[in-house]
Amino acid sequence: MPPEPAKVQTSLRFGDDFELDTGTGQLYRSGRMLKLERIPMEVLLVLVQQRGELVSRDQIVEKIWGKDVYLDTDNAINGAIRKIRQVLKDDPEQPRFIQTITGKGYRFIAPLVETPKTGADPESERAIAAPQSAAREDSLTGLPRRRIAALLLGTAIVAIAAMVLYLRSSELQTRPLRSGGRTMLAVLPFENLTGDAGQEYFSDGMTEEMITQMGGLDPEHLGVIARTSVMHYKHSPEPLQQIARELGVQYVLEGSVRRDAEKVRITAQLIQMSDQTHLWARQYDRETKDLLVLQSEIATEISDEIQTALGEHKPIAPIAPIAQPTLSPQAYEAYNLYLKGLYFWNKRSVEGFQEAIGYFQQATVKDPADARAYAGLASSYALIGTYLGSPPAEFASQARAAALQALHLDDNLPEAHAALALIVQNHDYDWQTAEKEFKRAIELNPNYATAHHWYAEHLAWRGRFDEALRESERARQLDPLSLIIAADNGAILYYSRQYDRAIAQFIAVRELDPTFPRATLIFLAYVQKGMFAEAEADFEKRVGESPWTLSNFAYTYGRAGKQAQAEQALRKLLALNRQHPMDPMVIVLAYVGLGNNDQAIAWLEKAYAQHSNGLTALKVDPAFDPLRSDPRFQDLLRRVGLNQ
Repeated sequence: MPPEPAKVQTSLRFGDDFELDTGTGQLYRSGRMLKLERIPMEVLLVLVQQRGELVSRDQIVEKIWGKDVYLDTDNAINGAIRKIRQVLKDDPEQPRFIQTITGKGYRFIAPLVETPKTGADPESERAIAAPQSAAREDSLTGLPRRRIAALLLGTAIVAIAAMVLYLRSSELQTRPLRSGGRTMLAVLPFENLTGDAGQEYFSDGMTEEMITQMGGLDPEHLGVIARTSVMHYKHSPEPLQQIARELGVQYVLEGSVRRDAEKVRITAQLIQMSDQTHLWARQYDRETKDLLVLQSEIATEISDEIQTALGEHKPIAPIAPIAQPTLSPQAYEAYNLYLKGLYFWNKRSVEGFQEAIGYFQQATVKDPADARAYAGLASSYALIGTYLGSPPAEFASQARAAALQALHLDDNLPEAHAALALIVQNHDYDWQTAEKEFKRAIELNPNYATAHHWYAEHLAWRGRFDEALRESERARQLDPLSLIIAADNGAILYYSRQYDRAIAQFIAVRELDPTFPRATLIFLAYVQKGMFAEAEADFEKRVGESPWTLSNFAYTYGRAGKQAQAEQALRKLLALNRQHPMDPMVIVLAYVGLGNNDQAIAWLEKAYAQHSNGLTALKVDPAFDPLRSDPRFQDLLRRVGLNQ
C-alpha cells in the first residue's frame, strides 16, 4: 500500500519579512512569532483570503460570527483592524497592507507569495493574484470555502489557548493606579462611520457628550478623562493597554457613530483594562430626535456594569436614569449646530473661535432655549480677545450677556458658571464672585477639568499657591495630556518663585509641542534666575516680531543691561501700537525691563482703564517686583482687589 502523501500547509509571505502560517494561524516576522489575538487573526485571514478585493464589514461579520448575531461588531472590527495594523506597523494614512475604503470596508493590498511547507516542489512557489470569482476554490488554502470554517475554528482554538496563557502571565503588570481613590474611565473618540469626513464634528461631539454624561453620574467615585487628552488618540495606532497606562484609567469606552437625516446608530463597548475583558457591548438604532435620551441610557448602563464588575469593592453609587427630553426637529438642528461650534471651539485658535461663535449663534436662533449654545458663546467671547491681543473690553459685554442668558435658561450648567467666573474675574476684578462661580461649576461637575484649571489660575493670582497647585493637579489627573493645563502649571510654579521647577515644566511641554505658545513663559523664569543667555537663545526660536515678542525682547535685554537693543525693541513696539492699538500690558512689560517705572505705571493705569485681564497677575508676577514699593502701584493693587 503506497504511503499517504504528505499534507501540505500553506505559508504566505508579504512585505519584506512577514509570514502567515495558515495551518496554525500564526504570524511571524523574520522568524519570530508575533502575538495577535483570535478575532484580529481571523479578520486578517479573511482579508488575505480575498487579497485585492473589497471586503465589506458585513462580509467580515458573516465569516467570523455568522448571520443574525447580536454583538457590537462595528467596534470589534475596528479594534481588530487597529491591532492588525499595530502588529504589521501599517500606517492607516499611507497603508502598505490594509487599505480602508471609507464607509465600505477594507482591502488587503500587499502582494502575497504562497509557499507549501511540507513535501513541496520548490517550483510550486508562486505569487497569488487577486481572486477573480466568488465561485472558485479559495486561493488561501486550495480548499473549498466550506472548509474555511473548520480551518478558522482550529485557528481560534490555538489562538485562544495562547491568549489565555498570555493573560495569566501579564494581567496584573499594567493595572493603572486610581486617581484619589476614584475609578477612572476614558471615553475614546467615537469613530465616524458615515463615510463623510465632514461629519467628524458629530462623532467628536458625541465623544464630548458621553464624557459629560459619564462625568456627571457619580463624580465622587468615578473620574472621567477630559476631551483634550482622549482626542490625542483619535485614529491612533497605540494599543488600548498603552492608552490606559498613559491616561491612568481602569476602564475604556470605545464607540462608533453612523447617521443619516433621520436615523442614528451608536455602538459602544466597555473594556476592563486589567485583563482587557469586554464587560459590556451594545448597538443602538434610534431616531435622531432621541439622541439625548440615548446618551443618558448608555451612560447609566455603563455605570451599572462598572459597579457589577467591581464586585465587593463598588465605588459607583447606584445611579437613577437621567431624564432627557426628546428633541423636536428644530431643537435637533440647534443641537447639531452646537456640536459644530464645540468642534471648532476645541481647536483653541482665533479662527476656531470665530467659527465656533458663528455656529453657537445659529444654534441660539434655531432654539432660543438652548443654554449650552449660550455657554459656548460666552466662553468663546471670553477667550478670543486674549488670542487676538485686541483691546480687552471688545468682547466682554457679549461674553457677559451670553453667560447670564445661559444661566437664566439653566442654572445647573457648569460650563456657564465657569464662563461667568472667567468674565467677572478678568474684566471686573470681582474675585469673590469669581471664586463662588468656579466652585459652583466644580460642584455641579467635579470631573470638569477646565473648571479646575481656571480655578487653579484664580488661586495662584491671589497668592494661594498650595491650593492652586492642588487644583492644577486635579485638572491634570482629569486631562493628563492637556498642554495648556501643563503649561499653566509651569506658570503657577513661576508665580510662586519655584523657577527651576517652572523651567522643567515648560521644557516638558515643549518636548511634546516645541511651538506651544504658553510655554514661551519660560523666558521669564530664565530672567529671574539671571540666565539671560538662555532667555535670548529662546528668542532665536521665534518667528516674526509680534507685539508680545517685541515686549519680551525689550524686557529681557533691559534686565540684561543691553540698553540699546532693549530701546530698539521698544520703538518697534510703540510703532506697532500706533498702527493697531493693543493691550497696554504688552507695553508695560517692556518699560519694566528698561527700568522706566514712571512709564510702566502710566501704562498700567491705561490697562486698568481698559479692564485688561493682564492685571490679574499683578500681585504675584515677579516681573512687577521693581514696582512694588511705589505707592502708585500699591494703590492700583488695591483697586484691582489684590491687596489682601
